[in-house]
Amino acid sequence: MCLAMPARVEETMGESRAMVRLGGVVQEVSTLLLEDVRPGEYVIVHVGFALARVDPDEALRTLSLMDEMSGKTGGS
Repeated sequence: MCLAMPARVEETMGESRAMVRLGGVVQEVSTLLLEDVRPGEYVIVHVGFALARVDPDEALRTLSLMDEMSGKTGGS
């Protein structure tokens, strides 16, 4: 099973790449499928691609639920 997760955009790198943070992990992803991605936004990431923007409140709720399911405390 594959799972797409919300991640916070930390920085953009040109027009088609960005560094995103999911929990303590920072990774480079492609932003070819989205226009004008900006730091601070949340995007849904799957297999190295930012697929869609997501509302920040919804992203934080999702990340909190994932933390709760994994036994962690605090937001990502």
